[in-house]
Amino acid sequence: MSTHYARGVDGRARRERLAHSRLYLILEARPHGEDPRPLLTAALRGGVDVVQLREKELGVEALLDSAEKFRAVCEEHGALFVLNDRPGLVAECGADGVHVGRSDMPAARARSLVGPERLIGLSASTLDELEEVGGADYVGVTAFATPTKEDAVPGGLELLGAAAETLTVPWFAIGGIELSNVAEVVGAGAPGIAVVRAIRDADDPEAAARALRTSLDRKQ
Repeated sequence: MSTHYARGVDGRARRERLAHSRLYLILEARPHGEDPRPLLTAALRGGVDVVQLREKELGVEALLDSAEKFRAVCEEHGALFVLNDRPGLVAECGADGVHVGRSDMPAARARSLVGPERLIGLSASTLDELEEVGGADYVGVTAFATPTKEDAVPGGLELLGAAAETLTVPWFAIGGIELSNVAEVVGAGAPGIAVVRAIRDADDPEAAARALRTSLDRKQ
């Protein structure tokens, strides 16, 4: 199960929880066109530590409405809630942080918008990008190809190994990760994983999350 902490508003509490996080779930506002709360609840019961709401096209009001659902469930389960690509709305959404892509904006600009108390995540798909993560609280390192983010360039197990040697902040392997390859991903050095389909599309999301978490903890 997830490690639970009292929900705090200070950066230290958030970073402490982040340091203990191993399973990160990324979801759209309405997975399979449905209310996200049952899926979120199941995933968090299964051991998810961090949830990201990824919706680049929603208008502000619709995003705020969705974010409130995500935030409430995450708060209930002691999980971190991260907003994708909208740093200017992080405070209004009550999010713990924001994840920004390389093409979205520099980490320094995101930091100026969210302030020092909230988390910033960056993506890395190449060796050069691993060297350019200054200002990030965590990094998502692309492992394999995935249809949920077709523009991402997979770095494979070699990039994960380089990340293990290079990064000094928490990081998660992302892209094409499922139960069948968690062992090799963790074996390459990944301390945590980020998934979409492995939980979202499972017949039993709670069981899927628990199986992923068990595999991660077994390699700890």
